[in-house]
Amino acid sequence: MPLSRKLLAEFLGTALLLACVVGSGIMGVKLSQGNDAVALLANAGATAGILYVLIILFGPISGAHFNPAVTLVMRLRGELTTRDTVAYIAVQIVAAITGVLLAHAMFDLPLIQPGTHTRTGAAQWLSEGIATFGLVLTILLGLRHRPTTIPVLVASYIFAAYWFTASTSFANPAVTIARSLTQTFAGIRPDDIVGFAFAQLVGAAIGLFVANAIAPGGRQGQST
Repeated sequence: MPLSRKLLAEFLGTALLLACVVGSGIMGVKLSQGNDAVALLANAGATAGILYVLIILFGPISGAHFNPAVTLVMRLRGELTTRDTVAYIAVQIVAAITGVLLAHAMFDLPLIQPGTHTRTGAAQWLSEGIATFGLVLTILLGLRHRPTTIPVLVASYIFAAYWFTASTSFANPAVTIARSLTQTFAGIRPDDIVGFAFAQLVGAAIGLFVANAIAPGGRQGQST
């Protein structure tokens, strides 16, 4: 598969994912009448749903990473070259920002609005580490044992992680960067990006280590 097609798949998938994450957060707040639990339920459900669709559609083309942490894990497993890894990550970040801008445009909001939602501190960082650890473990063990179920495994995990982590499970450096450009329900302050991204990368590395310890060898396939 030509790299250009893989990058297009990563761009479309990541942009649509962020448009859904931010857009469903906006809609959830609009319709929930101040009930944050209902808004989070709507946000989590929409995100899980779009993940399932996007992995089905783009998994056979690019692997459906949509996530620099996952892409780096796949590089460490030898499934991507360094050149492809850099290209994937660059496209994912640009696409994530594009998705946030699209969500703002659909709801007639200012396109760029630096985030104001404070997400920092040990509990938040631990949450992001655990969220990304679990995501990577889900992907790698899923690829090893049940590769055809990756779409439902990832979608189900992310839905659950929205609820069991204090950070609502960003679990993705590109998502974190892009969500720093919105003041809506899904937002995060730009100042909090570094702590989140570092925790995510540490969680991903631990997830890779544990997956290799539990099921050495692995299996190449789609991921997200």
